[in-house]
Amino acid sequence: MTLSPTARKWVRAVVDFGGLAAFLVAFFYLKSAGMPQQQALVQATWALVAGSAVALAIGFVVERRIAPFPLIGGLAALFFGGLTLFFHDPRLLKIKPTVMNTAFGVILLGGLVMRKNPLKLLMGEAMQMPDEGWRKLTLNYGLFFLALAVLNEIVWRTQSESTWVLFRFPGLLILSVVFSFAQVPLMMKYAKTDEPPPPHVE
Repeated sequence: MTLSPTARKWVRAVVDFGGLAAFLVAFFYLKSAGMPQQQALVQATWALVAGSAVALAIGFVVERRIAPFPLIGGLAALFFGGLTLFFHDPRLLKIKPTVMNTAFGVILLGGLVMRKNPLKLLMGEAMQMPDEGWRKLTLNYGLFFLALAVLNEIVWRTQSESTWVLFRFPGLLILSVVFSFAQVPLMMKYAKTDEPPPPHVE
């Protein structure tokens, strides 16, 4: 199926955020209808699971492939959402960002320790940088993911369900976008050269 660039962007947005948007709308609708917050969170998980499944299906049908991160996120939503519905325990849904961000952070930082670069493997075709630039970018993202995991634990353990839902979406998305923009100077510094800059001498 051939789509215009604009249409492709919309499809990718649906794949990335369709499930979360459905979850957000369902939760606040059920809450406004008088359902207790914890019960509304569990019931809204049906919308998350269904929305994630439909979003992944749309992405696959339209593009015949799904990028790694949306695929991992969608499958994780189905897994943790399914556990939440089976056990009727919203805590299982709340720990999903903790588990996923911890996993991403450990993979990135562990790759650096092992002198590998998972981020370069994922993004290397889209952006050319020397190894020093990739190492710094990977370190930044690894620490960022771990910080998000800690922040999620603080929010869901200390705040109301409504606050956590908003933190989950769009809060985490906003934090990720702001952080990514903050990395632009680093990427621009290294993207224009094929070799790392000479070491700074005091």
